[in-house]
Amino acid sequence: MHTRPHILVVDDEPQITRVLRTSLNAQGYEIRVANDGETALEIVKDFAPDLVITDLAMPNMNGIELCRRLRKMSQVPILVLSVRGEERSKIEALDSGADDYVTKPFSTGELLARIRAALRRSPPSNSAVQSKIDLGDFHIDLDAHSIAVAAREVRLTPKEFDVLVYMAQHPRKVLTHRAILNAVWGSDSVEQNEYLRVFVGQLRKKLEPDASSPKYILTEPWVGYRFEPGD
Repeated sequence: MHTRPHILVVDDEPQITRVLRTSLNAQGYEIRVANDGETALEIVKDFAPDLVITDLAMPNMNGIELCRRLRKMSQVPILVLSVRGEERSKIEALDSGADDYVTKPFSTGELLARIRAALRRSPPSNSAVQSKIDLGDFHIDLDAHSIAVAAREVRLTPKEFDVLVYMAQHPRKVLTHRAILNAVWGSDSVEQNEYLRVFVGQLRKKLEPDASSPKYILTEPWVGYRFEPGD
């Protein structure tokens, strides 16, 4: 990450970009603005953002397609900022590679908290001295943000990685939805169970030999999930 974290704001509403530029500059962030997805992709090449904040409804290339395109070229955290508050839109955005979702109108305090969480890449305090997790079929390097499952390298988005690390730090224990959401997204997101459904589904596709019959991430009905690392 840069000395001053770089944030790319992608939105075609001038009043939104103006407010975000002013608020985030005041917090010490370096800001660049794009009015559509195509321009954003060009800026990413030179600006190398530490975080992308994007709207969904934009001309030329919408936010969903931007998330997909970004995920093909980068693991940069993506925060969606959209007036669409229905669960379907949130799931589509998260499924396309976004790490978090904030609905307009938003409070500056909440947005800044979500930004700090997205930029924070240190493991939880109970693993401060732990840099690697070797457990069953899993080898996780926290410093390199890399993972291998049964000697097979797997590419995860930042939030997928965070979810897996939290589970791997509590193997074979039942983890409630609320506990995982609080650990990975913060206390403001403890009721957002759709976040977990999307990310667990993506993790299963990438980690499991058969996602329809998972052996690593098991569902505890109505409660949460349990991580079984294998023998």
